[in-house]
Amino acid sequence: MSPARRCSRTACGRPAVMTLTYVYADQTAVLGPLATYAEPHAYDLCPEHSERLSAPRGWEVLRLATGPIDPGPSNDDLLALADAVREAGRPVQPAPRPVAETGSRETHRKGHLRVLTSD
Repeated sequence: MSPARRCSRTACGRPAVMTLTYVYADQTAVLGPLATYAEPHAYDLCPEHSERLSAPRGWEVLRLATGPIDPGPSNDDLLALADAVREAGRPVQPAPRPVAETGSRETHRKGHLRVLTSD
């Protein structure tokens, strides 16, 4: 709820929570969640005025869901969690030791690079 956006009804100073728009071609009034930006042809309404909204005779009022719908965890979320638990419980394998090359020895090392000399 934005503190700067107030109800569009005359003499109402309550904070707006819904936005009303009209679709004249379909004779429909659409009441949905508060729009991100104030539009010149949309009306911001407080909870009281959005509940008491009526449309002209012959028009349909379409009320869109306002609250976030919590679908709960999906199968993908549960599988990812199970895979992470399985991976965390797996024992750590030690890295294989490099096989010494016959007839050569390491003379210098810089980071992951080695300088080998042959005998």
